[in-house]
Amino acid sequence: MSGIVVYLPQGSGSRPAGGSGDADGEPSGDAVTLRLGPGEMARFGRGSATTPVELRLADEAISRLAGEIRVTDDHWQLSNHSATQSYLVENPEGAGEYLRVPPRRAGAPIPFEFSRVVLPTRGGATVAFQVFAPDHVYLDPDGVGGPWESRTVTAYSLDETATYFLVLVALCEPRLRDESPVAVPTTPQIVERLRGHTACGRLTARAVSSHIDYLAGEKMRIAVPAGGESGRGARRNGKREAIVGLALRFGLVREEHLALLPPRTGGGPGARSGRHLGE
Repeated sequence: MSGIVVYLPQGSGSRPAGGSGDADGEPSGDAVTLRLGPGEMARFGRGSATTPVELRLADEAISRLAGEIRVTDDHWQLSNHSATQSYLVENPEGAGEYLRVPPRRAGAPIPFEFSRVVLPTRGGATVAFQVFAPDHVYLDPDGVGGPWESRTVTAYSLDETATYFLVLVALCEPRLRDESPVAVPTTPQIVERLRGHTACGRLTARAVSSHIDYLAGEKMRIAVPAGGESGRGARRNGKREAIVGLALRFGLVREEHLALLPPRTGGGPGARSGRHLGE
C-alpha cells in the first residue's frame, strides 16, 4: 500500500497548515486534499492555535482534536479522541456497509478501499470527509496458491464494483463502441451518462472529477505534464486521454464492461455501432 488520499469537500473546513487557504488561517471553506504515505498520520478536528490539526472541520460541536488517521503498510487506522461521540466509517459502494468507531477507540483498522468518515454535529447534521486507500492488492487469478513470496499481483488493482470503475468505463465507452477517433467524454457528459445507474443517481461533476483524479494519480499512476500555455482545461483533457489510452492498451476496460453502464437512451457518440451495444 503506497498511501492514502484524504479529501474534505468544499464548505466543510479550511486548508491545512502550509496550504493555500486564507492568510489569516480562518476557515476558507475550500476543498482539502491530503496525501499520506505508510507511517504518516493526520489529525482532524476543529483545531486552534494551541491544537494544530492537518484537517480542520469547522463545526463547534466537533472537538479541537477529534481524531487521527494513521497509515500502515497494508491499511489505515482511525483513532477517535472524543470522550462521548462515536464516528462512522461508511463504505459508499457497499450498499449501506459501515463501521462504528466508539469513543476513545485507538487505531481501529479500516478495510474499505473507499471510505466516508462521518462525525455528528448539532441539529442532526453531520460533517464528513473521504478517504481513498488506492493500493489494495489483488492476486493474479493464475497466481493464487503457493507461498506469498512467489505469488503474482496485478499491476493495476481496479475494483470493478466501484464507482470509479464506472467512470472509467464511461470514459472509454466511445472508443470501445466505434473504431474511429472519438473525443473522450467531458465531466458533464459522464454525469449524464451514469445518471440512470442505481448507484450514480446523485453523482455530481465534482465527484466525477475526484474519481478521475483518483484513477490518474493513484490507480494508474499517470503523470500529466503541468502548466504551459494550454491551461487547466487542456491538462484535464490530457489526463482523461491518458487514462483512456492506458486502460484500452492494457485491456483494463473491455467491451464486456459496457454492460455495467445503464442503457443508452440517446444518439451519442458510438450509438450507431450496433455490434457493440449488446442490446
